[in-house]
Amino acid sequence: MEVREAKVVQPAGEALQGTAVVRQVKYYRDARGFYADQDETVEDDTVMYEVFQYSKEDDSYPGHLCWGVTVMYPVNICGECNMTRGHFHEDLRSGEIYYGTAGKGLLLLMDDTGRTWAEKVEPGSVHYIRGTWAHRLVNTGEEVFKVTACWPASAGHDYGRIEAHPFGYRIYKRGLELEIREQGEKGES
Repeated sequence: MEVREAKVVQPAGEALQGTAVVRQVKYYRDARGFYADQDETVEDDTVMYEVFQYSKEDDSYPGHLCWGVTVMYPVNICGECNMTRGHFHEDLRSGEIYYGTAGKGLLLLMDDTGRTWAEKVEPGSVHYIRGTWAHRLVNTGEEVFKVTACWPASAGHDYGRIEAHPFGYRIYKRGLELEIREQGEKGES
């Protein structure tokens, strides 16, 4: 019997490593539209977050799984906490599991009626995301926030629904305190 080395490794609290890992980077220039306001003091090439993903070559095959790590940096845009783009799955039968590995933040969830709520994410926390729920990560801490995820490769990402019907709340920081605002609500400058 042949014994092979793992193609991918994930050291404790770190991102994925290996030749089969695909890395995607979201810069501020790509993420400007996520935020309520634009921040001209943040450089366009500022890295907002990275996603490291491992999946089989044929992601469309039913039953194949993806494993990924999102690494989010402690950047605020006009006081608004750094966040991922957020999405529904194209295949609404596809659930997902998130596991907090470093830092702290929120998992913003929204059902198909627009009802929005959040779960605290910290090292060791496990979160089940129903296939019919939109989801977005928000870094609420002062350090790098890392979350590991597992989802069906055939789930797909539907970003258009979020653009047409955004999450009901936005997360801001004033000093070390979080401020949760309803979508469209203006805060003090």
